[in-house]
Amino acid sequence: MPTTLPLNADTPTPQYDLAACRALMRGGSKSFFAASLLLPARLRAPATALYAFCRLADDAIDMGDDAHAAMRDLENRLDAIYAGRPGALDADRALAHVVHRFSVPRALLDALLEGFLWDAQGRRYDTLDDVEDYGARVAGTVGAMMSLIMDTRSETALARACELGVAMQLTNIARDIGEDARNGRLYIPRSWFVDAGMDADAWLRHPVFDERIAGFTGRLLARAQQLYKRGAYGVGELPWDCRPAIQAARLVYAEIGCQLQRAGLDSVNHRTVVSKPRKLYLIARATAVAVNAPYPSPRELTALPAIAFLVQAVEPRTQAHGLAAGSGSWTVPERNFDQRVEWMVDLFGRLEQKDRFHHHPPPVREAA
Repeated sequence: MPTTLPLNADTPTPQYDLAACRALMRGGSKSFFAASLLLPARLRAPATALYAFCRLADDAIDMGDDAHAAMRDLENRLDAIYAGRPGALDADRALAHVVHRFSVPRALLDALLEGFLWDAQGRRYDTLDDVEDYGARVAGTVGAMMSLIMDTRSETALARACELGVAMQLTNIARDIGEDARNGRLYIPRSWFVDAGMDADAWLRHPVFDERIAGFTGRLLARAQQLYKRGAYGVGELPWDCRPAIQAARLVYAEIGCQLQRAGLDSVNHRTVVSKPRKLYLIARATAVAVNAPYPSPRELTALPAIAFLVQAVEPRTQAHGLAAGSGSWTVPERNFDQRVEWMVDLFGRLEQKDRFHHHPPPVREAA
């Protein structure tokens, strides 16, 4: 089993600026992190802290001049974090607090960084299994870590959380086919191109939409839908006040696929978004579903092969032994449900603006 930080009374609580971590979240978000925004206040701060490190790590590897050098630096930072001696960065100090308090295995963060490196290396994905291996790293890992933050460590709950992350990543891939291609990246399994009599590299140089690409998009969404259903089975194992957040994320991301299907599965020429009114409706629906908790977790389900190593990395524990909820650096103002909904919808709007700017930056105007 990978090493995790020991939790005891002598474990230091690194001091950091939570506002700095929140600022990173406001600046943009990655896929399913929106799940944290309806969490109860006691968990929102550690989720934000987790995101802050992930965001900086992704940017360091993907946008830097030397991805391997950035990877080595991040590995050294994780060494210090897991030794209880994080550096001066707020994101590192916040992450140290998270891994100490919630016994987050180093293997989860190592897998996440590996997925970021795969992006920077332009890794090839020949089969759907390969794509799911990628999704397990960049999204399943965060699903597992969010489960730990919610103090839910059973194998079934962890597996469903990881599978939900993979489902969301497949949705992202289906939504962003054209944009990824224009950036030289291809996440559609290359074997699908071979089966359709297409040259994947030639298409990547000149991405165009046709019924074959529509078929690929539909297949990705169909697989995502299977995993969304499996992900729903883990909801009943979560603390009751965490269920609305996970249901909301599941329903909103699944809706992206539904919208894409209604638009003819064309994600080469268009980027699908879910309107704010529709998100509000889905959030309200998520609350009703979560309260009823109609999804008992079938014990006979075998974990998706791609995420099995993530589940195995987590050591079960029989009692909570972290900091008391709301103590120390984690104290944040409590909000009622309506306020949390308003906050989530507002952030969704900012994320869409961030995505549009990222994909279509405004032209630079010369000074007069």
